[in-house]
Amino acid sequence: MWSPSVTEVMVMLEFLDVGLNNVTKAAMSGGMSHFVLVVYSNILAIFFLVPCSFIFYRQRSRPQLTCSIVYRIFILSLVSCCGQMFHYIGIEYSSPTLASAMIDLTPGFTFILAIISRMENLDLRVQSSQAKSIGTLVLMTGALIVTLYKGLPITVAPSTNKLLKEIMLSSQSNWVLGGFFLALHSVILASYYIVQTWIIRDYPAELMVTLICCIFVSILSAIVSLVAEKDANAWRLKPNINLMAIGYSAAFALSLRSVLHTWALKKKGPVYVSMFKPLGMVIAIVSGVAFLGDTIYLGSLVGAATIALGFYAVIWGQAQEKLMVDDNEICSFKSSSQKVPLLQNKACKYRTFA
Repeated sequence: MWSPSVTEVMVMLEFLDVGLNNVTKAAMSGGMSHFVLVVYSNILAIFFLVPCSFIFYRQRSRPQLTCSIVYRIFILSLVSCCGQMFHYIGIEYSSPTLASAMIDLTPGFTFILAIISRMENLDLRVQSSQAKSIGTLVLMTGALIVTLYKGLPITVAPSTNKLLKEIMLSSQSNWVLGGFFLALHSVILASYYIVQTWIIRDYPAELMVTLICCIFVSILSAIVSLVAEKDANAWRLKPNINLMAIGYSAAFALSLRSVLHTWALKKKGPVYVSMFKPLGMVIAIVSGVAFLGDTIYLGSLVGAATIALGFYAVIWGQAQEKLMVDDNEICSFKSSSQKVPLLQNKACKYRTFA
């Protein structure tokens, strides 16, 4: 039976994430309030997560929920609420493509915060740390190339898709403001990964963490939205793109993605998970050409290639660290046995530090 790896799951989530940006942009271009989107999405996500949690834990025991864990989840909810607000505000004032580009800053912020919080070890004398550090810088460089450098056009946009492109890339005058909020979202998302990892290591119950977080975010966002959203008509829903955006966000972003991200953070840590974000930029470029009639520029190809190199370097560094940990465990097991010769123990130590 096929069992998906963490890498396969994260790549799949990046494809769905780009689709979420396009759907929410279309809804907000039609007049939907980002405050209403956050509130309704989190409330609907609760209705998805409650039956899933009941079914999943019906025959499984879950860890004991303590006051300390609830306090941590509340902190996670504050971070998540701010991140969702800033993300949708940024998309409303800019475009899905810029949202995919700015989120490429997340790996750098996550790497720095992981080192500060001691979730990642940085020893520049070791090849794995060198690869992760250089790979992170290359990833961010690729993101900046895609964002800031166009270069010569390689393909020509079809004229039949120009109207749709103009709708999706409206509000150009607020581009800088949208980019500012999207940059803040990248910092908040990095903090979200760190806090989520902090929780899941002591409370390994992905569904429960996601459900409780959604409940807190629903309450927090409702309080903020009732004060900030003055138009009472904004809360009325119709069976159009707005309802589709709420359903997509609730089912994917706040339910499926949150649970799978929590699972991946428990397996691989915050830096590994954040390194997949630059792939969203490449996916956004391809989907923009296919569906919006965007033009491919030289800068996009150079940036995408740079992102791929940086991504490979970080994955290689992660693999080397795992190999080193496995070697340490094997050598520790062998050295504990009295039948192992002294020379073999020395060989293990040499292989570990080589």
